[in-house]
Amino acid sequence: MTNDVGTNAEDLIRDLCEARERELTLFTDLSDEQLLGSKEHFLEPPIWEAGHVGWFQEYWILRSLGTAKPILNHGDTIYDSFNVSYKLRWDHDFPTRDETLDYLQTVLDRSIDRLDGLNGRVPDENDRYFYWLSTQHEYMHSENLCMVRQTLGYPRPKFEESPIAHDATFIPKDVEIPGGTFQLGAQKGDPFVFDNEKWAHDVEIKPFRIANAAVTNAEFLRFVEAGGYGVRRFWGKHGSEWRRREGATHPMFWRQSNGSWVQKHFDQERGLKPQDPVTHINWYEARAYCAWAGRRLPTEAEWEVAASGYEKRRFPWGNEAPTMEHANLDFNHVSVVDVGAYPEGDSVFGCRQMIGNVWEWTDSKLEGYPEFTPDPYQEYSEPYFGQKPVLRGGGFASRSKMIRNTWRNFFMRHRRNIVAGFRTCALS
Repeated sequence: MTNDVGTNAEDLIRDLCEARERELTLFTDLSDEQLLGSKEHFLEPPIWEAGHVGWFQEYWILRSLGTAKPILNHGDTIYDSFNVSYKLRWDHDFPTRDETLDYLQTVLDRSIDRLDGLNGRVPDENDRYFYWLSTQHEYMHSENLCMVRQTLGYPRPKFEESPIAHDATFIPKDVEIPGGTFQLGAQKGDPFVFDNEKWAHDVEIKPFRIANAAVTNAEFLRFVEAGGYGVRRFWGKHGSEWRRREGATHPMFWRQSNGSWVQKHFDQERGLKPQDPVTHINWYEARAYCAWAGRRLPTEAEWEVAASGYEKRRFPWGNEAPTMEHANLDFNHVSVVDVGAYPEGDSVFGCRQMIGNVWEWTDSKLEGYPEFTPDPYQEYSEPYFGQKPVLRGGGFASRSKMIRNTWRNFFMRHRRNIVAGFRTCALS
């Protein structure tokens, strides 16, 4: 694993091809029936997912950087995610599997040929930006396709598992974070970052205490078995409306079987692992647990200072790019692992797994930073300002070349099929 983004043509091609290889591994073993799948809220058919990453690459590299005409006659009306709603993504006359794979390869080949045509010259800033954008976008969609497979109960993706770095001495507890002035956001001169990370600016942090680990299955199970889903005061007005509408009484992929709790993992069920972080939790569920436990979610500024330290590390452990000893990323286990694993990834304050394993909800809504201006991909974040809570840290399917302490993910409050959990802060 490495987080370094390349600047020359060879590096850009390498990353583009590796991202495509990962996407195809998640796509090509599915049956023709599975490529469309059942219609679900906030989900895409896998056949749309695959075609969309090709269309995005074609749009931003071949068409925006040049004068190429669209390769597919109706590609824009099928794959433009901002203008084609979730509800309509099953209703298209999609290219076949083979046609989709041919399209993906054609776009990739032409993107590579464009760099090869530089004849040894270093790609300029504009070139680098759009190649990085396309690669990082495909990183995000490989994670999304993994989520689609989980939601639809498809087989576990075919990636080899790596050894887990355990720590038998780990004890979950609160750690003290001192107050001070913190630079929230990405620093100018950083490698590729998205517009909503720009730029670092001073925020005042009051002293607080935060858990050194995410909430576990065992901890959340106590909330479930205490009847927490049925106590209105834990949920608030909108959370109660969501809970009533969904009929939710436990996390999405849990169920009781012969007196024990089991959890769905792709197309299999397995016993609930007590020390794994609770996952597939939405923002309402995280907040309700906090209300029951007498805790709260961190703000994103609190989360980032706990991860970065006031010295502003790029990753919790420092500025060294992620390795398999630091974090559960890159599908290394195709699952979450226990909250005590990966001691080499601790932050300066002793917070574990702030990068990788499970995305973490914060109590902050996505807003632009003081110097925000939209990047060319204007639909990426600005349309969602004030609407969606921020998640931080990345999950087991997040790519190591994408993630960093300043990365801001965001989803609607009621989304519960994402690999999302949370850690908590003391009230005072």
